[in-house]
Amino acid sequence: MKSIYLAGFDVFAPDAKQRGAKMKMLCAGQGFIGLYPFDNEADNAADIFTGNCGLIDKADIVIANLNPFRGAEPDSGTCFEVGYAFAKGKTVYGYLSDARTMREKLGAQDADGFSVEDFGLPVNLMLAKGARIVEGDFAAALAVCRAEQG
Repeated sequence: MKSIYLAGFDVFAPDAKQRGAKMKMLCAGQGFIGLYPFDNEADNAADIFTGNCGLIDKADIVIANLNPFRGAEPDSGTCFEVGYAFAKGKTVYGYLSDARTMREKLGAQDADGFSVEDFGLPVNLMLAKGARIVEGDFAAALAVCRAEQG
């Protein structure tokens, strides 16, 4: 049975453990084993980092919540996990509730005058080309994963 690492800022939510349990249950319902960051039960930065990288190493697939977190971009830790998984040859799915292009969402420049890339992608090109982007929620990404990973 294939396993899926469940990446995202959901770990910061007040109901983080319940969210993880629900995502793992949805994975099981589709024939996958869900691996949630809290599975490593670490409580300091070094052990959390090592444990999460270990879970990604163990996983066959990563599904990442790439919705904006604390600003216009996805969570930086999740971005690292996507890059790490991609570098390890894992199949990565990212989900977004709003898959409009970055230009459609932000305009040609941000509030500080920096240009917004114009590649017709919903997130930075490094994420969009490193992951299969799915519009919708975790369940939608899991359904696409199931269809493609059979």
